[in-house]
Amino acid sequence: MSLRQPAVFFNMTSDWPAQHWTANHVSKLLPSKQIRFRMGLKSKDTVMFSCIVVPQFETACSYVEATLEEFLIWNAYQPDISGPFRDYDHSKFWAYADYKYFISLFEDRADVFQDVRWSDFGFPGRNGQESTLWIGSMGAHTPCHLDSYGCNLVFQVQGRKKWHLFPPEDTPFLYPTRIPYEESSVFSKVNVVNPDLQHFPGFQQARRHVVTLSPGQVLFVPRHWWHYVESIDPVSVSINSWIELEEDHLARVEEAITRMLVCALKTAENPHNTRAWLNPTEVEETSHEVNCHYLNGAVSAFLDHYRTSKVGEIQELGTQGESTKKEELKVSSPLEVKDTYSQSAAITMGPTKRERASPFGPHLVPVMPSSEELPSERRGAFERNGGGLVYKDDELFVKLSCATRQLVMKKCENALAEPAASISTTAPPRALVSTDDLLDCVVNPQVTKLVAQLLIQGKKL
Repeated sequence: MSLRQPAVFFNMTSDWPAQHWTANHVSKLLPSKQIRFRMGLKSKDTVMFSCIVVPQFETACSYVEATLEEFLIWNAYQPDISGPFRDYDHSKFWAYADYKYFISLFEDRADVFQDVRWSDFGFPGRNGQESTLWIGSMGAHTPCHLDSYGCNLVFQVQGRKKWHLFPPEDTPFLYPTRIPYEESSVFSKVNVVNPDLQHFPGFQQARRHVVTLSPGQVLFVPRHWWHYVESIDPVSVSINSWIELEEDHLARVEEAITRMLVCALKTAENPHNTRAWLNPTEVEETSHEVNCHYLNGAVSAFLDHYRTSKVGEIQELGTQGESTKKEELKVSSPLEVKDTYSQSAAITMGPTKRERASPFGPHLVPVMPSSEELPSERRGAFERNGGGLVYKDDELFVKLSCATRQLVMKKCENALAEPAASISTTAPPRALVSTDDLLDCVVNPQVTKLVAQLLIQGKKL
């Protein structure tokens, strides 16, 4: 049985030393380590009143350098007026130490790598050295995106995280964008937990899969599945590892093309303000010379890999850009994972005694499409109900009376119209197509895939 959808593994990490890696434990392992925290606004209670609802991208966040001990003090509502979090009211902000690579965090403590045992999932020798640590407060989240490379295994250590996932074929409904630019991440323009269906009507067709990941569980995220992740407990700690796939060789060419085009157009637009469009995680140079070198390296690596690969000679790339030969991770039973390395996003389950009762086995549960509707998606969410606060389906949200709704919308319209009126006599009308609009088309994942195929085929001649 092939596993090509998200699924949660149970009872796979009970003997991992990393199961004890609470935020307090990690703070003792890193007593004086300065870690970068991303600070975001807790806007859940007020977002319904916004004229335009947009994701909270990393370029819109602020950042703090602090130790984990300082974070824990702040997160325990014990503000230190002289500490690094002094400017951030805990009731209004969340903090997230995200994308922290073990190899950088524990550069002097290589022994801790063995506390993480991805080898139990069929990847011999894979441990914390190929892992990333995530520590956040309640509300901390990553905007909805897909990862260009590999598939993902996520081990939840402390607290819970809520995952909203969407299949790759729903990409058009997620309105993909490469601004802000980050290599290997394609962001969605939609705030998936409070979607603006007026601006993004196609999102209504997206098939949401929701799962709450609890301590001890491991989530498998297949290749190119969109995901939005939010911490829903006071403190959450997660460890993940991106597993390399055969398709990554072509994906690196696609990413190199994207990088060259985004940097060229955005730098030409404003050469002195790269921070407005370049994600804070990107620290490399963005010069055209560097990007050309990067693209040539990706193409050469792709050709070299297939020329020397034992799999066979370079195969013709189909219209979908997928190799026709794939290997799969073989799982003989839910509790036993064979030591075979996978180069595919698919996991194949062998027959088990309980297969009839649970097709994926008793310790592997698929993440199914959700029937959950978010407040902004509910029919009549803004219909008159006396106004005020309404508690329904375990969620607190605001019902606006018809008059209030009209007033709010009128203020939004006026706010948008006034600047246009003030410049109408002194400046030309705003361009219909912006640089970002053009990039959304030029570096759309479907377009870059086709360009990469053409480029590689040309070099094979």
